[in-house]
Amino acid sequence: MEYLKISGETKLQGEVEISGAKNAALPLIAATILAKNEISICNMPNVVDINTFLKLIDMLGGSFKKEEKCIKIDTSKINKTTATYDIVKTMRASILVLGPLLARFGHCEVSLPGGCAIGQRPVDLHLKALEQMGAKITINHGYIEATAPNGLKGAKIVFDKVTVGGTENTVMAAALADGVTTIINAAKEPEVQQLCQVIKDAGVLIEGIGTSTLIVHGTNKKLLHIKDFDVIPDRIEAGTYMCAAAITNSKLKIKNVIPIHLEAVISKLEEMNFEILQDETSVTIMPTDEIKPVNIITTEYPGFPTDMQAQFMALATQAKGVSTIDERLFENRFMHVSELLRLGADIHLNGNIATINGTVNELFGTDVMATDLRASSALVLAALVAKGETSIHRIYHLDRGYEDLEGKLSKIGATVVRDKE
Repeated sequence: MEYLKISGETKLQGEVEISGAKNAALPLIAATILAKNEISICNMPNVVDINTFLKLIDMLGGSFKKEEKCIKIDTSKINKTTATYDIVKTMRASILVLGPLLARFGHCEVSLPGGCAIGQRPVDLHLKALEQMGAKITINHGYIEATAPNGLKGAKIVFDKVTVGGTENTVMAAALADGVTTIINAAKEPEVQQLCQVIKDAGVLIEGIGTSTLIVHGTNKKLLHIKDFDVIPDRIEAGTYMCAAAITNSKLKIKNVIPIHLEAVISKLEEMNFEILQDETSVTIMPTDEIKPVNIITTEYPGFPTDMQAQFMALATQAKGVSTIDERLFENRFMHVSELLRLGADIHLNGNIATINGTVNELFGTDVMATDLRASSALVLAALVAKGETSIHRIYHLDRGYEDLEGKLSKIGATVVRDKE
């Protein structure tokens, strides 16, 4: 198994280029199931989750060809409608084939996401929406079995809580449904907006993109001609490198970003006394005389993203004072705390609120273990500023969402080596 060795007390410099957004690319790959043509998708990140999803497309009978940063996907010959546990257990986003498969074929079987009950990051919101559109859904032997023998019908969907995956699945299903589907309390994330825009550019009338109410005029099973497109930049990867610059108090330019997607992150960094310079496609973070503490509450876009709280927790260990992070979206999102404590951080948990006492204890390198994707990046950030060498184990979590992490960090001055245990 591979691990990363990182030497701390490093200053970063130069510029880093951000890859395409994994969380945009995954639903966009699922959306190709709605198409009758081959589609070239560029600015595609080279990360494990993308390769896993492409494998699923291949298993369903589709095909793909990789060409540098572009992937050509052809789903016109898809002839299978079962997403097996072997694939779904490694990546929750596999559930995103449910809506398009059901809309196109009228039936499908998709394994429940591995290792989690329906109530967590709730798949039940996806299923309820599809049932309101006329689907019959049963769960047998760990598989969601969905049928719509008469096709899906337009409906009014009101989500009890904002769900990114649920919104994406419903939009894709509604694209081929008969009639108009109105989605109320829809997610507004940039990744959802791009999915809607790509489907709209393929001829499906979608109203309200970027708002909490989406109105989708379905084609009644008529497959789409999806145009070639580029995946939007990864705002979470960009935010992570901004935190890397901040925690090492370095000047760093982050290229290939959409600054408006980073407003919540930029705002919090400015609260922490960092100056952020912006132009159309880049942001530059400047060093500061004093890192100030910050209070963060995670919430849906355009609020502060839950996928950035672990990185800011690492950064808060270097602030002069006490910071708090209130995680309101997901349970078990503080698993990185115990590993940061091993590095010498002073962090206290009370339910879903973490209190970080900055600069009380210096961080010292040691062996730590990654527990999930974003928690892993927090350990990388902490290792950059810790005294001595830190070894981060189970980095397959990092490889799911960060393209060439050690390569990009090395180019901007970090000492990072990937090794085998």
